[in-house]
Amino acid sequence: MKQHEAVIQSLEKLGGQATLAQLYIEAMKIKECKWATKTPFASIRRIVQTRPEIFKVRPGLWALHSYKSELGLADETAAQVKDTEQSHSYYQGLLVTIGNLRGFGTFTPNQDKNKKFVGTPLGDIRSLQEIPQFSYDFFVKRSRTIDVIWFNARQMPNSMFEVEHSTDIQNSLVKFYDLKDFHARMIIVAHEGRRGEFEQKIQYNAFDAIKGRTNFLGYNALVKQYEYELLQASQSFVI
Repeated sequence: MKQHEAVIQSLEKLGGQATLAQLYIEAMKIKECKWATKTPFASIRRIVQTRPEIFKVRPGLWALHSYKSELGLADETAAQVKDTEQSHSYYQGLLVTIGNLRGFGTFTPNQDKNKKFVGTPLGDIRSLQEIPQFSYDFFVKRSRTIDVIWFNARQMPNSMFEVEHSTDIQNSLVKFYDLKDFHARMIIVAHEGRRGEFEQKIQYNAFDAIKGRTNFLGYNALVKQYEYELLQASQSFVI
């Protein structure tokens, strides 16, 4: 079996679309394909970027043209709408997966639980179906709207993530400010092009209390961390 055939077969097995990390793992399982290279992952990246059967959906996510209709991406206008709707849940799914692999309890808002991450509802990926009652009702209620939260073994928030795909970053900073009394990391996740907007707004005097503990994470950096975590978890032994 040729290498590009192994990648296409892996995509088909994964429902027509997959993250690069999923492809790395799945393609290596195909015994009929011999990679004969010390850098098979680089070969897979080259294949998805150059084969006409495959197209890029968003950073780190690739799909087969033959599955466009099934994925709801056949019509260009519909594809743009669907991409906007799904991008937010895609990055939520990356964050939840990383949190799960690191042993945290993970929670996403209940209104997002039916949204999909590479075909799987977020409600099926998060490890917590109800948010822990870690404090007074006001704080717990406010936390329910955070896009992704990682909880430690004591069911206290360890990290809070707000994915800002198209909305105002300032709204997320207000949420973080309301939860400033908790010893948790606060992270804005957005396209790299919005870093300047983040850096400008975090300097507002109103956010002085969270300025030193709120960080920005770009989409591409998030995808790379997801790939690293998934590949590490796939190894039977890590030194």
